[in-house]
Amino acid sequence: MRITEYVLPLGENVRKRHYHKTRKGEIITFVVQMEVFLNSQWKAVIRYDSAHGFPHIDRYYPDGRKVKTELYLEFSEALILADEDIKENWKIYQRDFLEGN
Repeated sequence: MRITEYVLPLGENVRKRHYHKTRKGEIITFVVQMEVFLNSQWKAVIRYDSAHGFPHIDRYYPDGRKVKTELYLEFSEALILADEDIKENWKIYQRDFLEGN
């Protein structure tokens, strides 16, 4: 098994946390999460992961709400989508989170 894990700064007080595990070149689990530093702690804004055995997105809100959306993709496709989406849209996600949207 091979594990890839890193944290990448995206901007001031914003980062992406990436983790995935492969077996024989196949993704068997993953988490890609964008976080903002708010009130002296890192808070999840959007997370793509394979928990519960299926790929999905969890979107978090400052009031504590969380909305889950299932992705009907293979793990490898969902992992690529997660990295690309956060890379392209982190500023929008940050703004919406901080504004409570």
